[in-house]
Amino acid sequence: MPRSEKYKDPESAGTTTYVFGPVPSRRLGLSLGVDLIPPKTCSYDCLYCQVGKTTCLTVEPRTFAPLASVMKELKQNLERITPDVVTFSGSGEPTLHSGIGEAVASVKALSDLRVAVLTNGSLLWREEVRQRLLAADVIMPTLSTADEDTFRKIHRPHPDLLLSRVIQGVQSLRKIYRGELDVEVVLLAGFNDGPQQLAGLRKVLKDINPDRIQLNTVVRPPADARALSLDRERMEEVKTYFGEKAEIIASIPPKHRDMNLHSLTLALMEMVKRRPVRALDAAQALAIQNEEAERLLKGLVVKGRLHSQVHLGETYYTSGK
Repeated sequence: MPRSEKYKDPESAGTTTYVFGPVPSRRLGLSLGVDLIPPKTCSYDCLYCQVGKTTCLTVEPRTFAPLASVMKELKQNLERITPDVVTFSGSGEPTLHSGIGEAVASVKALSDLRVAVLTNGSLLWREEVRQRLLAADVIMPTLSTADEDTFRKIHRPHPDLLLSRVIQGVQSLRKIYRGELDVEVVLLAGFNDGPQQLAGLRKVLKDINPDRIQLNTVVRPPADARALSLDRERMEEVKTYFGEKAEIIASIPPKHRDMNLHSLTLALMEMVKRRPVRALDAAQALAIQNEEAERLLKGLVVKGRLHSQVHLGETYYTSGK
């Protein structure tokens, strides 16, 4: 899910904000995001991460964002907008916040909205983490391989994490959780899209028995250039292989683009060096969809390579240097 400029409050420069959006989500509808974790504090350092390289690699939950401030800001947002769902996600791993259970309960007490948690699933082997999430309506962990070596190559996890433990955590959650469990599979060309990889993952997913298997691939500038997307045809093949519960959530064209993500990023940076651009300008110049241009631009903002500013009601992107 795209992350807004969570640390730039237009009313008060420098003020930390924890609520972003609402943003349209193919999985959840209109989603109002809540970010409890500082940027790039995570248990993984994934090749494909749109936010960039992890700067604080940890597996120890603790209090990060002050919950009183978070809930105050959320309440203010809900007084002016009505989203379909409140989603705990953002620029770090949300289950690293030791108070996420309290935060979920507070949202439920505040409104009748559904609550979703987007997680990498790496801490679900801890019973206390599983218990904190049980009041959520939707939990969406990521599981992209059943092979330990591939797991380490794609996710570059904290040294204390083992794939067997991660899988066991998702399986344990499935046994006690009564809400909707949707497992995201992020597919990277040359890493986890081969026959043996897919066969092992399909077996594990069958054991977990999630409500949905959500197939994703790289659609925004990744943290590492080695993270390459699958084209639509291959994604459709994988969907068929995983069966009726599988769905493609990635916004990708029917065939490979003439320009890959690296080339698109370079072209965008060259445009912005010369003049401020809107997402519409970038889309027209690069022959891509407006939504994709906006995701690419926002990804570069998150990484500090671009800035954004609003002028006469329009968002313009300028060079971050």
